[in-house]
Amino acid sequence: MPRDRKTGSRPMRGRTRVARAGGESPRLTLITYDSSGFTEKTGCGLEECLQSREGPGIAWINMDGLSDAGTLESLLDRFGIHPLVMEDVTSLEQRPKLEDYGNYLFAVLKMLTLDEKTGRLLSEQVSIILGDRFVLSLQEDVGDLFDPVRERLRTGKGKLRKMGSDALAYSLVDAVVDGYFSILEKLGDQVDALEEELVASPSRETLRTLHELKRELVFLRHSIWPLRELIGNLERGESPLLGEQLAPYLRDLYDHTVQVLETVESLRETLSGMLDIYLSSISNRMNEIMKVLTIISTLFIPLTFIAGVYGMNFRFMPELEWRWGYAAIWGVMVAVSAAMLRYFHRKGWF
Repeated sequence: MPRDRKTGSRPMRGRTRVARAGGESPRLTLITYDSSGFTEKTGCGLEECLQSREGPGIAWINMDGLSDAGTLESLLDRFGIHPLVMEDVTSLEQRPKLEDYGNYLFAVLKMLTLDEKTGRLLSEQVSIILGDRFVLSLQEDVGDLFDPVRERLRTGKGKLRKMGSDALAYSLVDAVVDGYFSILEKLGDQVDALEEELVASPSRETLRTLHELKRELVFLRHSIWPLRELIGNLERGESPLLGEQLAPYLRDLYDHTVQVLETVESLRETLSGMLDIYLSSISNRMNEIMKVLTIISTLFIPLTFIAGVYGMNFRFMPELEWRWGYAAIWGVMVAVSAAMLRYFHRKGWF
């Protein structure tokens, strides 16, 4: 089942999470650029963003917040986007996918981050629309992984400003995939720390953390697996919106996605092995406890027998009349216990 955004928990069965109306107003950011210039406007109005399509160069419009259905509908309608796309954008539990509408491509991604305080995996849906000389990125909330792309556009480093809108869309997808590597690095550190704790002093809290990490990795795998198919479709696609010069970059992005999946599988196998180690350590600890209890019980078997014999109510028991009978019985008990302890120690039982 899919998870609730920002918490990693699972929603109620049979319910689909959609963008809530009446929330905060969406924030629009407009970036226009070509090989010779760059402009950026944050918090611009809808009309200003819509007019960008008429100007020269490439326009990138980023929308943070999907609560205002009217603004979203106007934006998509002006760019000639099919109404079904808006339905997919506002339905926030979409599987990562790619759809070709002829004059534009529509992609849905899962942008994942790791909460530094709680260590929980946070998920946010990002929709990217690639058209002729424009790119639309539609996000649930403010904050994303696209700052490196913006910085490259501002400074003019690399070839991004000299290439088309397809290169910008690729850069956004690549930023999302790079975010997966960052998450895997942090999850790997958590797995290493958990392994040390497992060897030193495993507890129920260790088991709970182990299961949480396994759950996070399963969710990560479910988010990345369809992304591999998405990038593969981009690589094999024949859309005129994708230039031939982008082919090697898409192959590299596909390889990165496969590498992420292999790392996820490796961490899952490591956690499965750690679970076996935990169960074995718990079993060994229980065996040690039972061994101590068994030794104690064995020590008391002859002592109980001696006490039982001299506790019988027979009239003629000569030892009961001896002056040193009581001390002698204690001596026999101590001697028997010492002999048994020595025997157990020589056997290496404790």
